Amino acid sequence: MTTLIEARGLRKTFGIGAEARPVLRDTSLSVERGEFVCIVGAMGCGKSTLLGMLAGLVRPDEGTVSIRGAAVTGIVDSATLVFQNYSLLPWFTALENVRLAVAAAQPTLSKADQKARAIRALEHVGLGNAIDRRPTHLSGGMRQRVALARALATDPDILFLDEPFGALDALTRETLQGELARLCRRDDQPVTTVMVTNNVEEAILLADRIVPVLSGPPATLGSPIPVTLPRPRTVEHLAHDEEASLFRAHVIATLTAALGRRKSTSSGATTLQATPLLEVGE
Repeated sequence: MTTLIEARGLRKTFGIGAEARPVLRDTSLSVERGEFVCIVGAMGCGKSTLLGMLAGLVRPDEGTVSIRGAAVTGIVDSATLVFQNYSLLPWFTALENVRLAVAAAQPTLSKADQKARAIRALEHVGLGNAIDRRPTHLSGGMRQRVALARALATDPDILFLDEPFGALDALTRETLQGELARLCRRDDQPVTTVMVTNNVEEAILLADRIVPVLSGPPATLGSPIPVTLPRPRTVEHLAHDEEASLFRAHVIATLTAALGRRKSTSSGATTLQATPLLEVGE
C-alpha cells in the first residue's frame, strides 16, 4: 500500500506564558491509501487538535504534515470533514446543503448534475424522501445523515471525521456506522478515512487500525493496534462472536494500559488517576 498521509513530530500548545496549555508532543502518524484509521482517546486529550492539523485547519508549532508527499500548509482541498455538530445551513433544504458542497468541489458540473449527485448521496444514506426538508424539520440522526451525504457526495479522496456519531442514540449511531463503513469501502472508490472517537466498540467496528492517544498533557500517540477481524463487521457479530469477543478484550486491555492512567500532581505528591470518558461499550 502507498502512504497517503504522513505526520511527523507534531507539537501544539495553546496560549502563551503562564496561560500556555501544551496539548500534543512528538506526535507521528502514517495513513495508507484506502485505510480507515481510528484515533481513540478520552475526551479533551487532543484528538480533535490532531485531526485539525492533519486537515490543515490547525497549524502545528513544530513538525510537518504531508499528503501525497506535499506539505500541508492550509485546508486540504481533496479532503472532507464531518463534525459532531452537523454544520448545516438552516435556511437551505437537505438537498441544497448537499448540492452546495458538490458545487464547491466540482464547480464545472452543471447545476442539474450537481443536484443529481446530491440526490444520489441522500438516497445512499436513506434520506431520499426528505430531500426538501430544512434542518429544523429533521431529527438529529437525519441531520447527521445529511452531513455524511454532503461529505461523500463530493467524492473525497480523504475523509476526516470528528466524533460524528457521539451525540446520537444507539440505534441511529449503529445504522450510520454501517452506512459509513459501506460507503468508505466501495471497491470502485475506497476513501482514506481518519476518525477520532472515544468509543472503543465503534473503533473495532470500523477501523483497519486503532491508534491510542497517550494522555498528557501534553499527549502523544501509542503503538497502533491492527484490527484483524474479517469484514463485513456488525455490532451483533462483535457482541456474540467468540473471536470478536477475544479481540475486543485484547483491544480494551491494550487501550487501558495506554490510556487508563494519568499522572497528576496534588499537594506536591504524584498520584495516578483513571482517565475518564473512554467508552468501552453501550
